[in-house]
Amino acid sequence: MPKLRAVIFDIGRVLIRVDIQRVKSALAQGLPFTPEELWSAIEKDPRWPDWQEGRISPRDWHLHLCKRFNLPLDFEQFKNVWNSALDPEPIHKTSLFAGLARKYRLGLLSNTDPIHVEKLESTYDFFAHFPRPVRTYSCSVGASKPDPLIFREALKACKVRAEQTVYVDDILAYVEASQRLGFTGIHFQSPSQLYTDLRQAGLKVEDSCTT
Repeated sequence: MPKLRAVIFDIGRVLIRVDIQRVKSALAQGLPFTPEELWSAIEKDPRWPDWQEGRISPRDWHLHLCKRFNLPLDFEQFKNVWNSALDPEPIHKTSLFAGLARKYRLGLLSNTDPIHVEKLESTYDFFAHFPRPVRTYSCSVGASKPDPLIFREALKACKVRAEQTVYVDDILAYVEASQRLGFTGIHFQSPSQLYTDLRQAGLKVEDSCTT
């Protein structure tokens, strides 16, 4: 087996807790939709892929939703509501990434949008262990998981091959997509399970990084 040289992480629900219900409820306030109806319509909007893959700007996305659903929010209010999905407390201690970074290349691979990217990069200390070149976002590369293109972009950013890389995601279909390309895939379910699976994959994870 090739020596493992890199670990690439998804972000939402792997490194940061995400609560979409907060966004649903805030956006639907005062509108003739239930939060679930409104969010379903947003995710099924024809421009949703453009939003996730960087083909529409944040201000144009806000304007598009305001026109379609008559949202009573200015742009700054909309950004605050949109980012309310992101829990301010990360799932893992920063020491986990510091320990891994001493032995392996670290990368990020996320289906996300420019508003969340701005909030993520300005809020969470662990981003210091993921230099900008290794942060692969769907809105930056124009492709979303499970498209092989975004996985290959992440490998290129980390300067490794798939067989040298562990990929961690909470969505099993994306883990399986990475495995088809040659990654060692880990389906994230809990921190303790992740640390066990990283070790079982052959990575050296220090005890001090997980407690």
